[in-house]
Formats: sequence, structure tokens, C-alpha cells
Amino acid sequence: MVRIKNRYLLINFLYPTPSKASAKEPLPDVVYFQQPSSDALTPQFLIRLIRDGILEMYGEYGAGAVGSGLKVNYLSAATSTAIIRAPRNHYRLVWGALSFITKLPAPVSQQCVIRVVRVSGTIRKSEDEVIRRAKETIMKAQTAAKLIGRDAGAQLQQVVNQPTPRLQDSEGIEDDDTNEEDDEMEDVGEKIER
Repeated sequence: MVRIKNRYLLINFLYPTPSKASAKEPLPDVVYFQQPSSDALTPQFLIRLIRDGILEMYGEYGAGAVGSGLKVNYLSAATSTAIIRAPRNHYRLVWGALSFITKLPAPVSQQCVIRVVRVSGTIRKSEDEVIRRAKETIMKAQTAAKLIGRDAGAQLQQVVNQPTPRLQDSEGIEDDDTNEEDDEMEDVGEKIER
């Protein structure tokens, strides 16, 4: 029996232009970038957007390779994050399509940048990263709240722009469930193809 292997891409939606509601108040750029997404951003909308991007960039080959393995496992409009499942051999096609999205079409109709934060072999590692990032955001907010009484404007800008302390060392791209045998088999397969 063969196990189907997937990759889970944790993504953030960043918005370079302020929304109409947040444009009234002067806020740091970091707050604009990490604003909540529209409620019109649904898993079905995101899947359609990714499939259209793959079809445009990689044609029928890309659309067939990703096929039915593409799924949105988690989407939070409040935190502008999502976890997308993609086939292990073709997750780079999904990543490439996400990288070239510059605007969310109607009904959202907003410019955005989609950043892949983490690639992992299990959904649990992606969920842990979402929780870790949420804790970092809460720590930043608590630090900023302590400064409200004293010259809040300049100090709040400093807090928002400084890097936050890491809760654990698990950032970046990770290949969780591959083992050395898989890598050796892939290397042998590449040598045979040559």
C-alpha cells in the first residue's frame, strides 16, 4: 500500500495599500500590511485563484499535476493566514502560482502579496507555526499596551518594527516526514533517468 504524501504551505496575505476603513487613522505600515482579510475570501475562492494561477503559468501540465490534491485546510480572515495542502512532488507549482498573485479579484478586489511562511510535511507542524506566530503577535500587542501611557507614538513604532523573540526554533521551510531512504531513492531515480 502506498501512502500519498503531501506538503502543507502556511501562507500570509499582506496588503500593501490600506483598506478604506483603516485609511482614516494614521497607523504604522506593519499594521496596514497585516490587516484582516475580507470575509469574501473563502476557501473556494482561494482554490479557484490558485488553480487559475497554475493554469496560467504552467498550463494543462500544472493543472493536471496538482489536480485534486489541492485543498485549503485552514483559512482565517481575521489573521490573514491559510494552510494549503498540495501534492509533495508538485507543491512548488502551487508556491509559484501564489508568488505571482498581486491582486485578489472581485468580490475582494484588493491588492495583496501572498507570502509562503512555511512548508512542512505534516499539518500539525503548520498549525504549531500558526499558534507560535499568534503568540508573537500577542506579545507585541502586550508590549505596546504597556507603552500607551508614555509617548506612545514613537515607542509604539519602535515595538512594531523590532524583531520579536522566538518561542521556538522552527521557522522556514522544513521537510518533516521525509527520511533518508526517500532521499536516496529519489537520487537513484534521478541517476537512472540521466
